[in-house]
Order: sequence, then structure tokens, then C-alpha cells
Amino acid sequence: MRTDDVLAAGDPANAAWPGGGWVLWAAGAWAVFLAAHLVLNGRWWFWLLPSLLPPPVFVALPALLLVLAGVTGDLVAVAVAAAALLSGVRQSGLVPGALVRGKRRPPPDGAVRVVSWNTQHWCQSTDPEPFYAFLRGLDADVYLLQEYHHDEFDGTYRLIDDERRLRATFPGHRAVIARGLITLSRLPVAATVETAARRTLRVDLEMPGDGRILATFNVHIPVQLRLISPLRADFYRAVRTRAADRAREYRGLLADVADCPHPALIAGDFNTTAAIGDARRIARLGADAVALSGRLCPTSWQVRPGLRWWRLDWVLATPGARVHSYRFRDPRGLSDHSVQEVSVSLAEPDLPAGTGRRIRHHDGFRPHDGFRPHDEGTHHALPLPGKDRPAGQ
Repeated sequence: MRTDDVLAAGDPANAAWPGGGWVLWAAGAWAVFLAAHLVLNGRWWFWLLPSLLPPPVFVALPALLLVLAGVTGDLVAVAVAAAALLSGVRQSGLVPGALVRGKRRPPPDGAVRVVSWNTQHWCQSTDPEPFYAFLRGLDADVYLLQEYHHDEFDGTYRLIDDERRLRATFPGHRAVIARGLITLSRLPVAATVETAARRTLRVDLEMPGDGRILATFNVHIPVQLRLISPLRADFYRAVRTRAADRAREYRGLLADVADCPHPALIAGDFNTTAAIGDARRIARLGADAVALSGRLCPTSWQVRPGLRWWRLDWVLATPGARVHSYRFRDPRGLSDHSVQEVSVSLAEPDLPAGTGRRIRHHDGFRPHDGFRPHDEGTHHALPLPGKDRPAGQ
């Protein structure tokens, strides 16, 4: 009898599927990677890179290995793949609650429609006509828009001035413009508030009816990397710097939300998926509304058309703010991010006014601080215009 016949007879996995032993090796390798991911994710700057994997991979790959292990009959591989599958569910971005959220109900009277959208550098590479027509067609009460700037393609951006066209397109809206962010609102602007987070714009709005306040946080967390060759040292220096920027931004945002005395809606481009350690920080900001979208695997960003595997955009609500509906809208090729659209109302009387850093009511369009380049991180982000900031800020 030949040696390979003896091995086949003594190894059920190889007998069931020639070469089946590789499934155990693959399951083991994935389990080792997943263990490192769970330990290092959010704790070591370099792990921002592995955590950029599409989140569905964290269930799709171990599920495939589990099936293959079952076919080969390798019980050890079955156990390893099953453990990896269970451990990876929380990294996958799947929202089982979206399948059991119950019957849809229309928003109550007084609810407002809010859209949040990363515009991908404000029609820098698209025709302004369809861009503005699309924005107008969204017909939202409140717009939280990111990337009101143009990319310099060197790690910086250039602020722009398109206020004349904004006035013509949205004559019934007030606007606050700062830090490459725009908040447009049909609702009265009660206050704009300086924030510790340098890439966030807080605007307090008077809700219809009794004029209670909804605080809106328009958020854009810095992206993890620069699109340069990973063979260059600058690539890794940028990742490390931006990891620190992101941590600083999240710390500031957590403090800002904790200090806010009003119900709040926090929305924008967080450049964070469920597989990135910063998702733990997002969970502390407020309740994630995405289950209302009805999608088991919600996604909002595509690396190129047809490859929409990541959810980078979030809508969160703090107690007192109720989100009644949530949907992603196709950007029609105008951005690599989907539009987030929600309806929001206030569920209970506003909390007593605290010591939040309020500044005076501002009507109309806010001037911004010039058109020079600014770094994409947080340490060079613009403050709110000095003439509208509270004393001592």
C-alpha cells in the first residue's frame, strides 16, 4: 500500500475532499487575524489599515469556511470557523434589528426632514447644474453637508465661496458655514456653538410648534490615509498622524455631546465602519438610527461604482430626539457617498438650559475664513468665525 493511501485512510477530511486539510489552515489563519483585530483595533494606529476591510467580510469569509469545513468533514475546522463567525458578527455591520423593526408609521406632526451628505468636494469634478438641482430636489428642512471645499490632492483642501449660488438655490433657508461644513435650515437658527471637536459644526434649531431646541452636530471625521503609495514612508506617517487626529476629534465630540443640554441629532461622514475600533466611540454618542432603514447590511460609500461595501455615514440621536424614518438615497453619481435622510421630532420637553457655550442668533449666510489650503486633520481645522464666538473662546 502506498504512503498517500494510508494518509487518506487515516484522515477523514482528506478522504471526503482531496486536499481538504487546507480548510483547517485557512480557518486557523483567519482566527489568528481576527484575534489580533479584536485586541489591536482602536488601540494601535497601524491597525487602522487592516480594519479598512469591507465589514461583511467578517461574516462572509468564516461562513464560507464553515460550509467548506462541513463538506470536508473536518470537525476541528468546523469549530474554528464557527467560533470565528460568532466573534466576527459585531464587526460585520449587519443589523438584524432592521428585519424585525415592525410596521412603518408616518412621522408625527412637527417632525422635520433632515439630510446628511458628504458632497465629495462640492461638485469639484461634476457639473454644478445637476449638483444643485439634486440638492434642491432633496427638499429637506435641514441639510447637514460635508466637504464644502475643494481637494488640493496633497493632503490639504481649499475652502471655496459659492454663497451667491446657495442664496439663489435655497432662498428659504438660513445657513451656517464653517470648517468646510454647511448647515442649511428652514427652521430658525437659535444659536451656533463652539465645539471642542475641530471638524464638527453644532447649530441649535428651533423646532416647529413650541420652539423647543434640537441641537444638530454636523460631523466629518478625518479619513485614515492619504492616497499615495504604501511603499513610501509618508504613507505610514500620515496614517499615524491621522489616527491621532481621529482620536482627538472623537474625544472632543464625546465631550461636546455630553455637555449639550438639548436633545441632539449627530450626523455626517464618520469615516468609520463597524469594523473600526472607533465604532465603540460612536456607540457612546447616541442611539444609532440605521435599523429604521430596513437594510440587513446597510452601506453608504463606494470605492468605485458598484462596490458599495462600506458604511461610513451615521445618524445618531440622544434622549429626547426621536428618529422616525431613515433611508439612504442614491447620489446619482455626484458623490461617492449616499445621502442619509431621516425624519426627526422631539419626544419630551427640553431639558433646563445648562452652561452650554451659546453664541448669538445668526440670520443669513455666514462668512468663512478665506480660501487658503487647510490640512485634512483636526489640528488645523478652522474655528468658528471670531466675531461670532463667545468671549474667552
